[in-house]
Amino acid sequence: MTAVHLKPLCHRGNEYIGIYYNNDPSLNVIIKKLPCAKWSRTNRVWYVLMNREDYTQLYYSLRGKASIEQEELYKYLSDKKKKTGSPPATSFPVKDTQHSIPAVTELLPGMTPSIGTPVLIYKNRKITPVNAHVLPAMQQQLLLKAYSSSTIRTYLNEMTQLLVLLKDIPADELRPEHLKRYLVYCYEKLQLKENSLHSRINAVKFYYEQVLKKEKFFFEIPRPKKQLILPKVLSEDELARLFNALDNLKHKAMLFTAYSAGLRVSEVAALKITHIDSGRMQIFVENGKGKKDRYVNLSPVLLDILRAYIKNYNPRPKEYLFESKQTNTAYPARTIQRIFQLAKEKARISKAVGIHSLRHSFATHLLEKGTDIRYIKDILGHFNIKTTERYLHVTRRQLVNIISPLDDLWKTGKIQW
Repeated sequence: MTAVHLKPLCHRGNEYIGIYYNNDPSLNVIIKKLPCAKWSRTNRVWYVLMNREDYTQLYYSLRGKASIEQEELYKYLSDKKKKTGSPPATSFPVKDTQHSIPAVTELLPGMTPSIGTPVLIYKNRKITPVNAHVLPAMQQQLLLKAYSSSTIRTYLNEMTQLLVLLKDIPADELRPEHLKRYLVYCYEKLQLKENSLHSRINAVKFYYEQVLKKEKFFFEIPRPKKQLILPKVLSEDELARLFNALDNLKHKAMLFTAYSAGLRVSEVAALKITHIDSGRMQIFVENGKGKKDRYVNLSPVLLDILRAYIKNYNPRPKEYLFESKQTNTAYPARTIQRIFQLAKEKARISKAVGIHSLRHSFATHLLEKGTDIRYIKDILGHFNIKTTERYLHVTRRQLVNIISPLDDLWKTGKIQW
């Protein structure tokens, strides 16, 4: 293995790190690719700025490909520190052994911190150069696999937590036993709940298996059993109070739509006028969760409500069923959530529920009325009832025979349009 000597170099009155080695074509290619490396015709040597950023790029480009000798560089920086009394602004840690991270090295025994300084900022969190490539590579792979924007945000955020903890320890060198210790740390020290742990495992698993193409060693890492959280639902009386608390025609139509078909708030926001099929009495849900299209039943009561809304609302929607006046695009999901919260407060409903409770209430009320749970599963667009249950399709004949609970609530006279 070719020896590379890193030495202090004074060039044109500035401090640099000179890269000295016997001519080696493979090393020439590596160093030429470094954006921080420059060639000095005067000194006949490649060099980089004497700072942590350039040093780190150089060090990790050469590590494993050359024997790196840097005693002269260590001595130069050490002497400079003694003269000034403190490290100069452009200096970097002299030796790996002096750059200790007790919390991380205790968590990940056998992993040696490298030399680096924060250069990448993600959501106000600093990530060192040795791991600066992780998030961009992960994001690229997530985009290529067409993951949803919300999943991409979640995965990048979860991976960031690991990178911030690692500091100068290379993430690419972690092994299954290190990741197990990290997950125990997340559970015991950070006290993450089971669902949060699953999310973190999924993100870390994606990076090591899908980006680094490592063997699927996550089979060795047990997953925590998820807590069974019962959905919070509203009673029919509470729903009646909620709907009657709304005065705005569009707002009523939004919440009626969410409840009548058990739609997610994002699905309500994404509905287009062409998705309402009055001939077949169906609503087309395009690109729902998991990138699945599906049909749900269209309540006759909801159809009348939507027709009245489109006819009387000014300005009339052109493409999306619920359009923003400001942008003429789909209504923001967060605004619909806010509408629900204001209606809940006005109706004096004290339950700690969000707009998703309309979806839970829809499913619960259908079950209470005797609808087969397999049909409800398909209407809601769930992947499965239990993790091992196969997806069961609903035929149109079965679909149109399912009466929306909104219709029954309307018949009682408890709600008005």
